[in-house]
Amino acid sequence: MVLTQPRWIWQADAWPRLHFDAQTVQPQLAAARLAQGRLLGIAASLQLVDLAELQLTEWTQEAVATAQIEGEVLQVNSVRASAARRLGLPGAGAAPRDARTEATLDVLQAAVSQWQRPLTQDDLFAWHAALFPTGRSGLSRIVTGGWRTHAEPMQIVTPRLGKPDVLHYQAPASADVPAHMAAWLQWFNASLGTFDGVARAALAHLWFEAIHPFEDGNGRIGRAVVELALAQDLQSPQRLMSVSAQLLAARGDYYAHLQAATGQPELDVTPWVSWFATRVQRAGEAAAAHVQSAMDKTVVWSHLTAAHPDLSAAQRKTLGKLFDAGPDGFAGGMSTEKYVNLTGVSRATAYRELTDLTERGLLERTGRGRGTRYRLVDQRWR
Repeated sequence: MVLTQPRWIWQADAWPRLHFDAQTVQPQLAAARLAQGRLLGIAASLQLVDLAELQLTEWTQEAVATAQIEGEVLQVNSVRASAARRLGLPGAGAAPRDARTEATLDVLQAAVSQWQRPLTQDDLFAWHAALFPTGRSGLSRIVTGGWRTHAEPMQIVTPRLGKPDVLHYQAPASADVPAHMAAWLQWFNASLGTFDGVARAALAHLWFEAIHPFEDGNGRIGRAVVELALAQDLQSPQRLMSVSAQLLAARGDYYAHLQAATGQPELDVTPWVSWFATRVQRAGEAAAAHVQSAMDKTVVWSHLTAAHPDLSAAQRKTLGKLFDAGPDGFAGGMSTEKYVNLTGVSRATAYRELTDLTERGLLERTGRGRGTRYRLVDQRWR
């Protein structure tokens, strides 16, 4: 496809001088900052073990989400076990190691761990090589650990059966990628601390995706750049929230905003910065809510066990599972059969202990006969 008129952002006369209206995006950036601040405040009050658990949860979410955005499914148990190993937490050996999981976490860990030094071309090459250790993307052999070199245009298209493909975006020619990336790296390192860090992460991600410097893996590397930029902004390598999880939750909007920003020869990217800031805000709020919920459950569980010290091990295990499951409990509610499967006790014991929990006011019973179900009684969830 021959391009005659400027159609893409990198064809703008003043490229790559991306800019945004600071006044327009100020409310979104302020909300993102508030969410970050609240999360940091909660994290500061956590014990080391609880803080590590928060990092484990967010690290797991980030790895799973950044892969899923690209249509790649990582097993949560494998990701969590690998992340636990890296954080030095117990129980890390429970799941076998998976090459795709290790590759994704290698990149995320490398990104945030170098927050105190400049990002280099070799860093990006190492991240990319880690993502594709076999030198292949699916069945296709690709250039790994280096910029793309193919002569054909780098295009993002939607194929249509019996009709022409829909072209969403065309990146700069491969021959021009080294110069584009040299400019991007120079800006990324020089811009730290010169303006709002969330806005900087937004620009860094958009600019990187506009260049699309690799044959594959641009989205995952670009989101690792976001992780690095936010770590630099917060001056900490601790991963306390997952932006990719929020991008995944709004994946359609994510692609639409990227396409809207890159699919025209204009450098004002105010809508993109505004939208990105709301994703950072949601990430901070989600992480803070998770921590607060865990803290609330700890308090309630402490009170419960103090008030009912004679509960059996099976009863404690069941109540713990119900607490972890949240207000809706197990799918379809707890039943005698589920109690047996969960605890290994006899059916008669299960019925007796569920009845005891109901009489203590810890569970409430609904239905009759085989349809009898038990639900956790907790005023916080009413």
